[in-house]
Amino acid sequence: SGVDCDRQLVEGLGDATDILTALVGAAGLPATLLAAERGMRICLANKETLVAAGGLVMPVVRRHGGAVLPVDSEHSAIFQCLASRSRSDASSAAANAMPPVDQVRRIVLTASGGPFREADRATIEHATPEQALRHPTWDMGQKVSIDSATMMNKALEIIEAHWLFGLPAEKIGVVVHPESVVHSFVEFVDHSVLAQLGPPDMRTPIQYALTYPDRSAGLSHSLDWTRLSQLNFHQPDFERFPALRLAYDVIERGGTAGAVLNAANEVAVAAFLERRIGFGRIVGLVGEALRAVPCGPADSLEAVTEADRLARAFALDRLHEERGVASRSL
Repeated sequence: SGVDCDRQLVEGLGDATDILTALVGAAGLPATLLAAERGMRICLANKETLVAAGGLVMPVVRRHGGAVLPVDSEHSAIFQCLASRSRSDASSAAANAMPPVDQVRRIVLTASGGPFREADRATIEHATPEQALRHPTWDMGQKVSIDSATMMNKALEIIEAHWLFGLPAEKIGVVVHPESVVHSFVEFVDHSVLAQLGPPDMRTPIQYALTYPDRSAGLSHSLDWTRLSQLNFHQPDFERFPALRLAYDVIERGGTAGAVLNAANEVAVAAFLERRIGFGRIVGLVGEALRAVPCGPADSLEAVTEADRLARAFALDRLHEERGVASRSL
């Protein structure tokens, strides 16, 4: 089975203490969980792991004395801002670097806005895969690019931040920042704000996770401050990008809700790329799955896997029903 293969892979690491998990989707969960059980430092590029099973993974990390170091540029930025308060021991980086929650007024994740940042709802509704894959800033794979276009990627990051930093939903915000220079920021209760800035280059957060708590000579280029004439920030439009609202619903519901959202989204994105549904249907299908699939405690890998299975089955059944209706109407 896939889990057995993941176990063999992790057990085959020998005396390794660090692991970088970068699989796309829920496929990254079993290996990450096994690494957590070994007390490893997990450099996490697979946000779906915490979206689907943050309530399962993070307690295991703490219980076995490991750490999760975020690789996503936004979460790395938040981590750097929080870690700047103290030089934590690398073996327990995530736990020691975080200030008490009551000292943080809010964290704010920045979003480029994707290819449809300024598009109207009709354009978004009928977008083609080619249009949705045309990201203005980042060069990413197909799944992440489509998630960025729907802003589901930011929804996943909101949920991931909830688990990474132990913050409630009301302390996690989002702003659209087209330049992608400010990667995210933290506002403390005294209204001081710490932000992490840098070029839009994933080599920086990857390097920081691998070398933490030290810093090495950078692989990306330096910012040219004389060319930064302005930085823009805008409130996201929850009506044009309803995926953001789903993130807060998932945090409120807890349990396996994240696994349901992630699984249904993977099915919906695949269907869109195969031109079986329209772009505007992706988030709607995910919302239907969240309302229809029962959510329980995410207290075991089996519970999360079952929620994932049920959500995929629901989404596939809905796609089959809709295809049948469309065929009969021709």
